[in-house]
Amino acid sequence: MDYRTAVITGGTKGIGRAVAEALLLRGLRVFICARNKAEISEAVRELSEKGSVAGEVCDVRSEEQVRMMLEECVRVFGGVDVLVNNAGVGVFGQTVEEMSPADFRKIVETNLLGVYYACHFAIPLMKDRGGYIINISSLAGQNAHPKMAAYNASKFGLNGFTEALMQEVRHEGIKVSYICPGSVNTEFGGDEVSAEKAWQLQGADIAKAVVDLLDFAPNALPSKIEIRPSKPPKK
Repeated sequence: MDYRTAVITGGTKGIGRAVAEALLLRGLRVFICARNKAEISEAVRELSEKGSVAGEVCDVRSEEQVRMMLEECVRVFGGVDVLVNNAGVGVFGQTVEEMSPADFRKIVETNLLGVYYACHFAIPLMKDRGGYIINISSLAGQNAHPKMAAYNASKFGLNGFTEALMQEVRHEGIKVSYICPGSVNTEFGGDEVSAEKAWQLQGADIAKAVVDLLDFAPNALPSKIEIRPSKPPKK
């Protein structure tokens, strides 16, 4: 399929920024969103050197903001062919007892409800033209860890949601896949990008997986991709 326009949530840095760069180099028009207006302006300015890009402020926890963001993409680029649900948050190192209800809600509303909102409003835009929805999940969506209960819950839920959605829309000409990375060297969850963590996956590794999914033949659907660092530190 000739994918022309991609929407990437959380597209100003980390995995989302890497995906935006990769899709621009592939020739797609890219529409990014994030919560910080200054970060969007800077990212759009820098990415515009690689292709046609636009952006919009959007907190994916807001149903209305997600709807308006997708409408703006249609206004600017004429449609939506690819949706990469990348926006996510994580609060780690707290037990269920220690974590505040506000933090728990923030994680689930961003990582799960935000994906639902984007899919809910994007599917009608894709039905007449076909499309591809790619959800960025995590190996934490299938492997539970102490002091990660909220994040685990959001990603376990995302994986189940994605597999059900894939079966719902596959006959509508819409493909759905999810990518489960292991450790990625980004600023996610308050982490720092550093040379000491060069063993981790890079944002470009996940971006390549996104591009590879788009390049599969129409009759083939790799519904799930797991990516791990090839040589993590020995325990």
